[in-house]
Amino acid sequence: MLHPARAAGRALAALGCLALALPCHADNPGYDRPGLGFTPAVLDPGQVTIEQGLPTWTRDTQGGMVQSQYTTDSLIRLGIGGPFEAQLGTSPFNAIHQQGQGTDAWSHGHGDTILALKYAPSKPGDFFTWGLLGSVEFTDGAQGVRSDRRQYLLGADLNWQVADADTVGTYLEDVRTAGQDQLTVALNENHQLNKSVTAYVEAAWVRLPGAGSGTEAGAGLAWMVSQRVQLDGGLRHRLGGHAQQWMASVGVSVFLGH
Repeated sequence: MLHPARAAGRALAALGCLALALPCHADNPGYDRPGLGFTPAVLDPGQVTIEQGLPTWTRDTQGGMVQSQYTTDSLIRLGIGGPFEAQLGTSPFNAIHQQGQGTDAWSHGHGDTILALKYAPSKPGDFFTWGLLGSVEFTDGAQGVRSDRRQYLLGADLNWQVADADTVGTYLEDVRTAGQDQLTVALNENHQLNKSVTAYVEAAWVRLPGAGSGTEAGAGLAWMVSQRVQLDGGLRHRLGGHAQQWMASVGVSVFLGH
């Protein structure tokens, strides 16, 4: 049997080849990865974008335990008309490694399903653009890698085009589960290095239920290989308090517009 991560990789490679071969008759509004937040723009009706982590790695330390997670996070975006976009998220394969206090265990399997709706009324070229994203994450993943409770997310992304090559933004997020809220407030700056490569930096304050608050910061690059294909990489690290210790990711995004 073909390993799920390898199957996903082969499928994305095939999609990438297809996207490179297809003519581009529509503008690509951008991708939701990399970094915190999302792009405050939606796809036109019938357009599809596939965004894939290859993979995303996180590491946390708490109470003498070290947990590392590898996630092949997948996002399918579909333009449904007007200022709206539907999204389907999942992770074909997850692996969690826990070490410490006499424990050395692995859990693996597919992740939870996420359904989302994005609203972004701004138009391309506006100085100020904004959008809202609401999602629900179900607990249908494999035992050991799925969430304990259903999660609900509400996010808002605000962007300002301050110069031809520079954009600054703010991302606000509330994730609610089991009657508790996890809050994120992030600031970011994007600088276009050339026609195909953009660099970004970001800083965030987070408040974790039952743990307190903390800060983190990161940076990364996005490379538009063509009008349809983007490669990206990013790194984020905890600065202080209670926040995710490390996050590193590489990914590919494919625009299947028409």
